[in-house]
Amino acid sequence: MTEQKATNVTLHEHRVSSDDRCKLAGHKGAVLWFTGLSGCGKSTVANEVDYKLHELGKRTYVLDGDNIRLGLNKNLTFSAEDRAENIRRIGEVARLFADAGVITPTAFISPYRADRAAVRELLPEGQFIEIHVNASLETCEARDPKGLYKKARAGEIKDFTGIDAPYEAPENAELVLDSDNKGVDELANEVIAYLESSGIV
Repeated sequence: MTEQKATNVTLHEHRVSSDDRCKLAGHKGAVLWFTGLSGCGKSTVANEVDYKLHELGKRTYVLDGDNIRLGLNKNLTFSAEDRAENIRRIGEVARLFADAGVITPTAFISPYRADRAAVRELLPEGQFIEIHVNASLETCEARDPKGLYKKARAGEIKDFTGIDAPYEAPENAELVLDSDNKGVDELANEVIAYLESSGIV
């Protein structure tokens, strides 16, 4: 757990509750935590889910790994320590979005189970939905949309997940998407169906 360094800090209670915000939105707030290897389709599926929910009139916002690292977390590297801090920060941001009644798809490799579990602990029961976008390393390397695997294999990128850094797959994810064999539309529809069956939308 991250140490609280600032002193003389008091949590301020808001007059408008999370339930009030969800009632206004017409659905519950939630964090859809897409995790998987680089190239597995996390961002693509998360954005398709976002689009489909938006078309249904739901309040959503995608938090994407590269986008966050270009802004909020641009001072972090890909070391194990900085990866943990990256996920901690985004977990706190995602929690605020969910508290505001926003369905928040997030697309992060987030390779360590402990870091994902720490984010789950931030949210009320049922509001953290871990979604493993499951694609084999072979599939991800074949796709290699950013050319990162090629660079990692050539030694140009160090600490690359799946090559010289570990990926700890979820053991009890709410959803496992078969990105090896299914298309984006089908996978996004599986996520929407889960949200409907669990009463989030």
